[in-house]
Amino acid sequence: MPDKILSPCISICKTDPVTGYCYGCARTEKEKNLWKDQNTSNEWKINNLEIITGRMKGWQLNTFIESYDHKKRQGISIFKKTN
Repeated sequence: MPDKILSPCISICKTDPVTGYCYGCARTEKEKNLWKDQNTSNEWKINNLEIITGRMKGWQLNTFIESYDHKKRQGISIFKKTN
């Protein structure tokens, strides 16, 4: 069985009203729902990671990369509350 691809959610969940993209992960609501669907393939998820990082620039991209890398290593987003 292939390794699980972690969701790109970095716990900065607010949607830009103009683009419809999340400020944290740059996904649309449809993309977020597909990530939650157990039938969504790893191939689609890997492709979607490329798409969403392509939408980001500057601070947003830097913040995403740092937090997503942390999440992959530690299992939790830098921004996730642990209370």
